[in-house]
Order: sequence, then C-alpha cells, then structure tokens
Amino acid sequence: MNIKIERLESTFVKEISYILMEEIKDEDIKFVTITDCEITNDLSFAKVYFTVLDSSKKEQTIKALNHAKSFIRGELSKRVDIRHTPELTFIFDESIEYGKRIENIIEEINNEDK
Repeated sequence: MNIKIERLESTFVKEISYILMEEIKDEDIKFVTITDCEITNDLSFAKVYFTVLDSSKKEQTIKALNHAKSFIRGELSKRVDIRHTPELTFIFDESIEYGKRIENIIEEINNEDK
C-alpha cells in the first residue's frame, strides 16, 4: 500500500475525531469513535469507520454523520493539506461487536467445561 495514503488515513482518523469532539454540536455524534479510514488510491473517496458506545443509536448516528458530512469534509480541507479532499462515506465498524460476540462464546464454552 502507498505510504502517503496510509499517512493520510491516520491523519483523517485523528482530524475527524477532533472535529467530532470540538466542532460538531449534534448530541447524536458526541460519543462516536472513529476506528479506521480507507482512502482510494486516486484520493476521491474515503470510507470512515466508526463505532458508538450505545449500539442502539447506530442508525441515528449514521444519519447524523451523513447530515454533517459536508461540514466535516470542509473542516478536513482546512486542516489537511491536499489538493482535493475525498468524498466521505461513514460506515459502522462491526469488528468490535464481532470481537465481543466471539469473546462471549469463548467464555460460555469455558464455563460449560468447568
């Protein structure tokens, strides 16, 4: 993978997290954690993965993030020095929930063995 893109992805994770904490007034977005970012090679699109503390608010959070997408992109363009800021797509990160499910299954199996 391209080192420039990897560096840009980690910068996006940091900057979007900061924008969500400091700039956004929407309460639905306050407890969002940005977990990862994948930017296409031509820098036109960025998939931004996130998770929320309360998974029951997942749909509401996706709507709020999509509503704030252009503002977030505008803030990114001010903070990150690239010619064209990629189009953002917010995706709920299922990997953490998946990991928790696996942990619970392992715990159940261990408890059955005792």
